[in-house]
Amino acid sequence: MPNSPQPNLDHPDLPRVKAAFADIRFQATEYRGTTTLMVPVERTHDVLRFLRDDPDCNYEFLSDVTAVDYLDYVVETPARFGVVWNLLSHTNDRRITIKTWIDPTLDTEGITEDPGLFVDSVCDIWAGAEWMEREVFDMFGIRFRNHPDLRRILLWKDYPAHPLRKDYPLRGRGEREFYSVLDRDAR
Repeated sequence: MPNSPQPNLDHPDLPRVKAAFADIRFQATEYRGTTTLMVPVERTHDVLRFLRDDPDCNYEFLSDVTAVDYLDYVVETPARFGVVWNLLSHTNDRRITIKTWIDPTLDTEGITEDPGLFVDSVCDIWAGAEWMEREVFDMFGIRFRNHPDLRRILLWKDYPAHPLRKDYPLRGRGEREFYSVLDRDAR
């Protein structure tokens, strides 16, 4: 079997970020042409603002904010959840992904505000992050500090769980048991 190719970490913005944040020890990976920069949770807002404001980087478009639950993942990860920002620079025709790791500190699945599941909001950097952050909150229970309107966006406000977590049962927890089934002839 041939050797696996080495990651191509020659993304032009990695040296700029490293120089601007000399006190941070970054990790970077590359998969299928996409470079991902891992940033400590307490510095994500600073790094994301730099990537938008630095004229050589100029990531003016936030294309997505999402999260990943790595519970029972086949490879060991630094934490259970990864929060991911996908950035695009139209000016420079470049993309970069920023990821941070967070771990729950409470052993509860409900709406409880787990102090370990907080990340700084980027709504002050990209206004379009508002609904994307609300979706991450709704589906994963990850809260965004300084978000202007952090409430559920897909499920009702008293919904008792976060359905994209890996420990949420595929059939749900009885939320749909009281809905009547309608067929084509129902009126």
